Amino acid sequence: MRSRRFALMMMAAVLAMGVLAGARDRFDDWVQATALPRLDIPVGVEVMARDGSLLRAFQVSDGRWRLEPGAVDPLFLDMLVMWEDRRFADHSGIDPVAVLRAGWQALRHGRVVSGGSTLTMQVARLIEEGPTGEWAGKLRQVRLAFALERRLTKPVIMDLYLRLAPYGANVEGLRAASLQWFGKEPRRLTPAEAALLVALPQSPERRRPDRFPAAAKSARDRVLARAAQAGLLSEADAQAAMAEPVPRQRRAFPALAPLLAERLRREHPGARRIETTIDPRLQRRAEELASRAVRGAGRRLSAAMVLADHRNGEILASVGAADWTDGGSAGFVDMTRALRSPGSTLKPFVYGLAFDAGLAHPETLIEDRPTAFGPWQPQNFDRQFRGTVSLRQALVQSLNIPVVKLAEAIGPNRVVQGLERGGIDLRLPGGTPGLALVLGGAGVTLEDLTTGYGALAQGGRGMRLSALPGGAQALPVAMFGPVAAWQVGNVLAGNPAPQGARARPMAYKTGTSYGHRDALAVGFDGAHVGAVWLGRPDGTAVPGAFGGDLSAPVLFDLFDALPPVALPPPPSQTLTLPNSALPLALRRFAPAGEVSRMAARPLAPDRLALTFPPDGAVIETSGPLLARARGGKGPWTFLLNGLPSSVASDRPESLLPDPGPGFAHLTVIDAAGASASATIRLQLPDFTPR
Repeated sequence: MRSRRFALMMMAAVLAMGVLAGARDRFDDWVQATALPRLDIPVGVEVMARDGSLLRAFQVSDGRWRLEPGAVDPLFLDMLVMWEDRRFADHSGIDPVAVLRAGWQALRHGRVVSGGSTLTMQVARLIEEGPTGEWAGKLRQVRLAFALERRLTKPVIMDLYLRLAPYGANVEGLRAASLQWFGKEPRRLTPAEAALLVALPQSPERRRPDRFPAAAKSARDRVLARAAQAGLLSEADAQAAMAEPVPRQRRAFPALAPLLAERLRREHPGARRIETTIDPRLQRRAEELASRAVRGAGRRLSAAMVLADHRNGEILASVGAADWTDGGSAGFVDMTRALRSPGSTLKPFVYGLAFDAGLAHPETLIEDRPTAFGPWQPQNFDRQFRGTVSLRQALVQSLNIPVVKLAEAIGPNRVVQGLERGGIDLRLPGGTPGLALVLGGAGVTLEDLTTGYGALAQGGRGMRLSALPGGAQALPVAMFGPVAAWQVGNVLAGNPAPQGARARPMAYKTGTSYGHRDALAVGFDGAHVGAVWLGRPDGTAVPGAFGGDLSAPVLFDLFDALPPVALPPPPSQTLTLPNSALPLALRRFAPAGEVSRMAARPLAPDRLALTFPPDGAVIETSGPLLARARGGKGPWTFLLNGLPSSVASDRPESLLPDPGPGFAHLTVIDAAGASASATIRLQLPDFTPR
């Protein structure tokens, strides 16, 4: 009898185990068959500064602020688990202990005292945006929670919560909430901040600190009290945190370099995170200066700036408008990319081309007198003429007649080609270059103008600027040689600093477009290049606006945010001589139709000539000697003191070995047997500080 009873008990146990196993299998199949919603939660695009800080964030397509969680303060995570789901690391989606406790409390008090929802169940509800109170919705959340636990890791589930937790209005996720309420990333939070961010998602609208500060503080303090009980905080730290006020207003999301950030987002569709070379400190300074420059000048006036490191082409600051939110001043237009007249800021490049071609020298004399260029008779800005001046004086004083004479001798097409080699792309009226382009008769962007001055600072060959790490590209061909580039920079460095500005090592040029529509200043030191534009985006005049008065002081203020970096010394081949010591051909500029007809057409493929060094030159050198010819038929052979130094060169220029101090005789011979010679004197450089 006893053995039969035992057998029946064993059969019942086996049957029960079979039922339970079958139920478990059916449960597993039920969970396994759960269709998961989309887990790739959309987040807003982030544009980052060079130091990893946030420049600007964008909302997702439905208008919500939702961002990648990023680094999170460990104290917040500990508080969150303590408050919401103490057994999060151990349960499989549902916490049976919490469910039983919540049910017992509800029966005992006749109302819901605590919830049994786990963080996983909350994630299930958030990714489906499902109801919280209906039994069907609860069952779906339970099923989805089990499925999430089986298919995802705990860190992934926590990441989903940190993205989706509601914080009121259109803000979701911890990082967006931390930026909104505290203006900081959540990687470092105070106990008071962490506790508030733990408490808000339970009732995001009724606990909003800006609307219901008392409710927000009460909820936060309950989290702090429990954190002290759990040993996450000392009692003293908890009490100190409770004494802190809650934030009373929402903060604006970061919006540094907003127009640049918007452009980069358009140019990189699908990117979630865009790294830049922008220096946030310099960007803030530039935006402050732009805002200050237009303050009190009327709503339609705007400002733009570009600041870059010309050594590597990285853009450090970019201001497209003085106030990007102001529609009255077209703040939505990025004026660093808008085509505007450059005024006189292209003049230095014409001088560089003339110096490089052997047409002139900074101390060459030229006539600033009324001159007709066909039917066109340009005048200086002040309608005055200075008579005989040096090219140095003509450039510093921004005289018009001398630069047009140089441009005529070079040829407008070659001027345009030189500018393009320096990264300056022109929009020409009618598509055909004329002499007027050197006085501002063409369209140029501020960014391109900055690129060109960066090339000038780099010895004639610079970088195509970029705000993306590694995005700058070396310009393939130099606009002119390093000697000419240094000569232009040396002249521009002689420009006096604006009134009230602190003198610093900087070469700069100002420009004012026709009708006072654009006021510009562009300059560089040994490391940085910057440009400032002020005007009205709609192109209407700003009466009385001059680049020297409006933009130059802003440019100097911008550079004051940088350590001073000296301009480079002259290249070894530079002729640093007064006019009286120059070779005869360089003492006075002779345009076409005057005595030195050959000098007036330096770039024409005519008979062979030795353009550098000119006959009679005195040159400081301690290295290879640059020799440059013009005309003739290649290849070219260069003789130094009667001995071949460069044979059959495919270019009419060559670096010859240093013959040492003293007189030297240089000859160039072309393929047709034509020759040209010069006798020069070489001396060691004078290293006396200047």
